[in-house]
Amino acid sequence: MAIVATCLVSLLVCCGLAWWQWDRFTSANGTFQNLGYVLQWPLFGLFPAFMFWRIGKLRQKAEAEAGTEATGQPAEPEGKPAVPAPRPRPDVAEATTDEDEELAAYNRYLRELNARDQQAAE
Repeated sequence: MAIVATCLVSLLVCCGLAWWQWDRFTSANGTFQNLGYVLQWPLFGLFPAFMFWRIGKLRQKAEAEAGTEATGQPAEPEGKPAVPAPRPRPDVAEATTDEDEELAAYNRYLRELNARDQQAAE
């Protein structure tokens, strides 16, 4: 009940602000910025109602997914492939022959990049 009251109050307040901006726009020193606010304020007033509706839809969707998981039915829509889990990286033997630490770090970086590219290609 409080959410519905909040939505109605915000809509009324924002419509009042839109009317005020319309009066400013039609006055001698009104600008097109005031006209823009006339169009924006009602949208701001409708936003809490939209969020209340959206949260309800998301809650229904989550409950439906939880219900299908409990019954053992697949929760994914058909025709949508499952995303495979990432594979573990193969162990790469560290080369200890490099005397320069920066060169060794650079070579490790290149090996990691090569391993990532090979994983992405598979």
